[in-house]
Amino acid sequence: MRTTVGIIGGGPAGLLLARLLHRAGIACVVLECRTRAYVEQRQRAGMLEQGTVDALRECGAAERLEIEGLVHHGIELRFDRERHHIDFPVLTGGRTVTIYAQTELVKDLVALQLADGPPLLFEAEALAIERPESDSPRVRFVHEGQEQTLNCDYVVGCDGFHGIARGTFPAELSRTYEHDYPYSWLGILADVAPSCEELVYARGDSGFALHSMRSPSVSRLYLQVPNDTDPGDWPDDRIWDELSARFAIDADWTLERGPITSKAVTTMRSYVHEPMRHGRLFLAGDAAHIVPPTGAKGLNLAVSDVRVLARGFVQLHLTGSSQLLDRYGELCLSRVWQATRFSYDMTRMLHKQPDGDAFEDRLQLTRLRRITSSRPAAAELAANYTGLPLAL
Repeated sequence: MRTTVGIIGGGPAGLLLARLLHRAGIACVVLECRTRAYVEQRQRAGMLEQGTVDALRECGAAERLEIEGLVHHGIELRFDRERHHIDFPVLTGGRTVTIYAQTELVKDLVALQLADGPPLLFEAEALAIERPESDSPRVRFVHEGQEQTLNCDYVVGCDGFHGIARGTFPAELSRTYEHDYPYSWLGILADVAPSCEELVYARGDSGFALHSMRSPSVSRLYLQVPNDTDPGDWPDDRIWDELSARFAIDADWTLERGPITSKAVTTMRSYVHEPMRHGRLFLAGDAAHIVPPTGAKGLNLAVSDVRVLARGFVQLHLTGSSQLLDRYGELCLSRVWQATRFSYDMTRMLHKQPDGDAFEDRLQLTRLRRITSSRPAAAELAANYTGLPLAL
């Protein structure tokens, strides 16, 4: 099998890159090790930055998003039993965010790919990336019980943290930066209408809580919990009681309860791999970087990676110049580190630190007071949350 760009991973990053390349007339093949059903049901983030929405519109993948996506004009910060609204359009010149479940985004991209896009092979496990330093790298993979070879001009690893792409980089070339957080999130899906119109980030006496949503009838909520938490130790009533306590304000507001359909614990970590390119092998998304979910940056960073990469391939295709491709890592890492810093700051500001003391507690409240009382501070949060512009 022969193509121009071999893409390992059929998540949002790989699928969107394939869509962008296909519309530019650049041949590509996507190899996804999981089944279509698994990929389309995998629960992940659902907050889309303005730039992510724009990218989906530009490549014709936003038809359902335009109908079902929930546009949010801000977030709410809660602490000391008070509520404070951060108005994104006012602070950013009109930018917003959109809630649209990643499961639905993947379904849209898969449908487009299978209908008129380049090959998308499910249950195609990549075994090795060979000769990435050469002009003709190749991917060995197994599909339908047979080992095959995909010969490429370039390979893009969108295969996540546990994929093979990052491990192909020589050890002497790789530099990793990571930080593990001393707490996790217990996340639930509940069949109940959201109790608020926008996301609520709450700093409660016993820890952090987040109120989000998946649709007008499905709520997504999170609780800060210890790292060794077993979801089975949290019966439904205990979860709702704790959420109600952490969201409590001195106003007429009630957290609506409903049947909980899913419980899972998510660990929190920051991770960056440098560089993001080795020869003709590129990393994108979780293969190169991971951020805690507090800032809602993970999916959006992956999208920004492939937008830069797609523009580089298009420039090469149209002009023969590799100037943008050669700057891929530089351009992406600048944004990655800004998002890593933002996610770290949000996490540290809103979560109870297990080893914290009264001094740490007062610093957190002071940071929150600064954001909610200072337009420049609020504007900085809004700019990062809605998405910094691509540095192109």
